[in-house]
Order: sequence, then structure tokens, then C-alpha cells
Amino acid sequence: MTADLTSKTTFDFVTVLSQAAAAYQGHRGTPLSAEILVNALLEAEKSAKQERLTYPFESLLGKWQLCFATGTKKVRERGTIVLGKGLYVPKFITIHVSFNATLGQDSDRGEISNQVEFGSILLNLTGPVQYLGKKNLLAFDFNQMLISLFGRIVYNRPMGSGKVKAEDFYNQPIAQLPFFGFFLVTEDFIAARGRSGGLAFWIRET
Repeated sequence: MTADLTSKTTFDFVTVLSQAAAAYQGHRGTPLSAEILVNALLEAEKSAKQERLTYPFESLLGKWQLCFATGTKKVRERGTIVLGKGLYVPKFITIHVSFNATLGQDSDRGEISNQVEFGSILLNLTGPVQYLGKKNLLAFDFNQMLISLFGRIVYNRPMGSGKVKAEDFYNQPIAQLPFFGFFLVTEDFIAARGRSGGLAFWIRET
């Protein structure tokens, strides 16, 4: 089923995440603590699993600014992976992710662009994506790197560190590729868990 943001089960965490997004963008309110934001993301993930929510690839298309992310750490005694505390992305760094569909071909295929801006330096990584709608999984691989300085491109070449070549990407098992498992997608923000187990929260670029 698709998400109903007016339902009682989703109201609390959607409200919290909306407040966090507004505060981060400087529209209104004060930033929420990392603990509150992580709890809201975990509640959103739990709700998506319980309600078996699915989101179409089209709902992810566009440009999103990374607002908050958690790392992970391994517990030696148990060998398990647990979430880190999480951090807001500092305002002096801007990180965007963009998803675009491949025109005229499979509707669940496209391109990802991950762009990091720090002062006059811009780093942009691009590559193919494949979306598994039934699982809300978006697999990707970066195969091109661009670096610009003061608006001038100083480096633009294929990446030798990509796990697979572009032409072979769609034949690879998802388990062998980086991926995001999206558990909340709205008009204003999206949230996912990465392959390493960390959580990420993006706000739509306006």
C-alpha cells in the first residue's frame, strides 16, 4: 500500500521530521536534538514495515539536500552493528543527491548524482541506479567523478574504483551493490537506511 500521511500512526513522526526540516532550512523553529530525530526516523521505518508501504521510483526523482545522517559501529562482544548518535550536516557543507529517470527505457532505471560543495570546491559523483519498488530498494554505483574549483572544471573522468562497469551494472545482484532502502517518501523529504545500516534524511531542494 502507499503511505497515508494523515493517518494516526504516521502523524507523530511526520510532524517531528517536518519540524526538523523547517528548522534546518531556517524557516521556523529551533533544531531538534539528534536523539529525537533518530527516534522519529526509527518510528517511520517501523511503520513502513508494519504497513508494508511501497513508493514508486517517480516519487524519488528530483534534487534532495542531505540534512542528517547516522553512522554505525560494531559491537565487538556481540559482533552486531548499532547506530551512531547521528549528526546534522554542517551549514558550511552542502550535500545533494539527485535521482533522474532514464527516458524511453525501463521506468525503474536512471542516474544518481551525489554533489558535495565546500566553499569554492565542488565534487560530483554520478552513475546508474536501479529501483526495486516492491522492496523500496535503490541500488547504485558511481562511475564518473567531476571536480570543479571556482566554477571551473579541473577533473572529469571515469572512476576506476566503481564496483562494476556501467554496461554490467543491471546484471549485478543487489547484494553486491551499494543501496538505499527508503522507508519514508513525501513531497518535502525522504529517509532511508543504507547498506551499512546508517540512516539518512534528505530535504527537497527548492
